[in-house]
Amino acid sequence: MTNKQFWHSHYPEGIPTSLDLPGVSLYHFLQRSAEKYPVNPAIVFLNQEITYVELKERVDRIATALYDLGIKKGNRIAILLPNCPQLVISYYALLRIGAVGVMVNPMYTERELLYLLKDSGAETIILLEQLKPKVMKVLPQTAITTVISTEIQEYLDLGNDLNQLSKTCLSTEKEAYSFEQLLVKYLPALPEINLNVEKDIALLQYTGGTTGIVKGAMLTHGNLSSNVVQTRYWLDSCREGMERFFCVLPFFHVFAMTTCMNLSVYLASTMILIPRLEAMNLLKQIEFYRPTVFQGVPSLYVAVIANPDVRKYDLSSVRVCLSGGAPLPAEVQQKFEAVTGAKLVEGYGLTEASPVTHCNPVNEKIDGSIGLPIPNTEFKIVDLETGTRELLPGEIGELCIRGPQVMKGYWNMPEETEKVLREGWLYTGDIAWMDEKGFTYIVDRKKDMVISMGYNIYPREVEEVLYEHPKVKEAAVIGIRDRSRGEVLKAFVVIKEGEQAKKDEIIKFCRQQLTQYKVPKKVEFRTELPKSMVGKILRRVLIEEETNREK
Repeated sequence: MTNKQFWHSHYPEGIPTSLDLPGVSLYHFLQRSAEKYPVNPAIVFLNQEITYVELKERVDRIATALYDLGIKKGNRIAILLPNCPQLVISYYALLRIGAVGVMVNPMYTERELLYLLKDSGAETIILLEQLKPKVMKVLPQTAITTVISTEIQEYLDLGNDLNQLSKTCLSTEKEAYSFEQLLVKYLPALPEINLNVEKDIALLQYTGGTTGIVKGAMLTHGNLSSNVVQTRYWLDSCREGMERFFCVLPFFHVFAMTTCMNLSVYLASTMILIPRLEAMNLLKQIEFYRPTVFQGVPSLYVAVIANPDVRKYDLSSVRVCLSGGAPLPAEVQQKFEAVTGAKLVEGYGLTEASPVTHCNPVNEKIDGSIGLPIPNTEFKIVDLETGTRELLPGEIGELCIRGPQVMKGYWNMPEETEKVLREGWLYTGDIAWMDEKGFTYIVDRKKDMVISMGYNIYPREVEEVLYEHPKVKEAAVIGIRDRSRGEVLKAFVVIKEGEQAKKDEIIKFCRQQLTQYKVPKKVEFRTELPKSMVGKILRRVLIEEETNREK
């Protein structure tokens, strides 16, 4: 750490500027919590509780099963599950044996699913039984040889005493296994796995990175455990063994993975798992489950304050909320705090940094700012032309990050890695400036990424789908401002001569090929698109036109 980190003098009282990070895997946190708080509820799911000692046993059972099935250190395991106990168990089990996790959005279409499975080289997939038909269609084109499926109800029917259940024989036809039967069959019996925490990969977390090409960020065991500890010390009011995390954000998203699941395990807190967000039930669930910590994206907090009946519900249990994934409007923060009495703070991060790098102090929100770097994190703003000249406060340039949470690189993409990792610094692609205290402000994105409801969307991917429509000649996609989602997509389409198409037709076609949040919300037909001298479509011109319309 350098003495140039003047922002340390503006840290809230009690928060350390430097941490002695443990240098362990996330499984170590589970092990510690199970030893210190064995009967604390680790998970609440559909009104059933799993204690920490029970959770650890189930993790060890599945880890033993995976090991017995021949899965070794470094093998990739895809997890295609909503927020449920099986996801948490699978996640920590694969970390226990040194396998590499590949978190997959259950909403992905066959096209999106195939890309991730092929690129990662996953050989095993753990999925929800209802999703198996979709997976089986793409399976022949992947390296997957082992499929483990689970059903929510079957898992709940197991009860808590696994040892009293009959050890049903497994069906091994086409290497297909039942998660529940594996859980019953195997007792914890694992050798120690030699892990290099700082070098061995724990997760391939897919992102568009800084160029729009979907790629897997290689996050090591040390990256993930470091970021959990860093975040925990920033949110210093969180109490070990006493919090209840409202886990409504999906765990396949890196923000929820770190700040909901992993942080909760580190603190021996209770995870209240919500498998599917239903806006109408959001307030009922908060009142019923009485969470104390609520991590979300701005659209979730908007949903709370926009409900006309919000003051009819008792939301007083919520104490601390962390917002990420998109800019948090000041009025949303103020109204949410007024109706709940909770503290809502905005943070910043990116997949390549596990993800948290900045956060506002819990008791201080600077409008428009992403806050200060969290402990053990350095940052600088560099010029946009060369990326080598460090800028002074008030000057606008590219935000760069350095710290123990920064990824090892992109999976099988050395050239892309070299573009963003330079001399230990992660070049984020976000254009920003800092004030005299070190509070940072994002003003634009160097990359083409659009952020909607906390999800990263890359126009290139959507444009490729549009070009597959038989009537589309040219297409360009940009992000436009949206009050609740941060941004939504707008597509500009040129139809082939002699053809006709309606907006609904274009949107329906995209729905068949893309996850819902990637589908354009607006479509504008044009006779031509703005182009450069060499014929490249100029998205920036379309963005400027939209910006001028909003004025």
